[in-house]
Amino acid sequence: MCWKLVRLNFGRNLAHFGELGIGLEQTSERVRSDTLFSAWISAYAKLFGKEAVGQLLKGYEEHPELAFRVSSTFIYRRKGNRYTYYLPRPLAFPKGYPGSSEEDDLEFAKVYKKLNYLPLKIWNRWYQTETGFTEDDRDELITKSQARNKKDIDKNGDLYKTGTFDYSNFFKFDLVPKVAVDRTNRATNFYHTGFVKFHREPEKDEDAGLYFLISFPHSFDQRLEQNLKISLELLGEEGIGGERSSGAGRFEAEWLELDNLWTDILKPSNLINSHYCLISLYWEKTLPDGLLRESAYYEIMARGGWIASPFSGRQLRRQSIRMFAEGSVFPILPQGELADVTPKDFKANHSIYRSGISVSLPINPSE
Repeated sequence: MCWKLVRLNFGRNLAHFGELGIGLEQTSERVRSDTLFSAWISAYAKLFGKEAVGQLLKGYEEHPELAFRVSSTFIYRRKGNRYTYYLPRPLAFPKGYPGSSEEDDLEFAKVYKKLNYLPLKIWNRWYQTETGFTEDDRDELITKSQARNKKDIDKNGDLYKTGTFDYSNFFKFDLVPKVAVDRTNRATNFYHTGFVKFHREPEKDEDAGLYFLISFPHSFDQRLEQNLKISLELLGEEGIGGERSSGAGRFEAEWLELDNLWTDILKPSNLINSHYCLISLYWEKTLPDGLLRESAYYEIMARGGWIASPFSGRQLRRQSIRMFAEGSVFPILPQGELADVTPKDFKANHSIYRSGISVSLPINPSE
């Protein structure tokens, strides 16, 4: 596989990433793989036409193992020329994690469970190396749970230094007032919409944004990568997510080669108890044998939303499906496929798909 890392820099732009059930006043801080894929393919269709995008999707249906794969987006933080990338914490415990009989387990476990995302270095150490979860990590989590203020936190620990507790500092949510005017009687309706704004301090040379991984099979047409780049530029100009008419969701994309740490994460050495952790959503009509064995840990979530077809002016809800969430862990490598979620009354002469094509990373969880 050929891997690339793509950073999305939103600058001063706000974004609204709505999800099923959270309402207009709330927003997520990131975009999941199915939403990214749908928006990207829609931009691709606008540039290259229905026939080109039809051939692309046909390849997913006939040979999904030969198609490009897109992870969900996650937070990155930049300070000068140093970048910190966050990944979802696997639902399985890391190697070396203490058993429930350990003293103070409940106290430090409360902090551990709040770490939904881990910086790359900690993620790699906990889940892909012989070191795993250490006594020092346990002690640092206990200290964090007992800290009454920032002065009491152990700033010399590895977790603190790598930014393990800083995830929520790199974005914030704001409510923006809106007014809707009825076209018939001109009546007004006042409401609020939730937006996410990513950390940005130019005076300190710091900012944050989203990133994702994309993989291509070894034998792929490089014109496809170029066309995807162009399509992503268009998506960046139009914006991703909701409230795009207000200028929300606009970004600039940067395609990068992977550094040594990322290369080690994609192909770790000496994994004894190999499992696979999702960094995308995953769906398959017929699950492979052995996927949900006892050593599997997973979360299932409903995915819905509105269609985004450049060939139809209609607004219809796509069919809802249930998918495995990021952080789910399986004993075998999940592949995934496209799910046909075309609404029954949709007559634009083409199907609507939601991507369940998975991206996962190998890990060595606790036995």
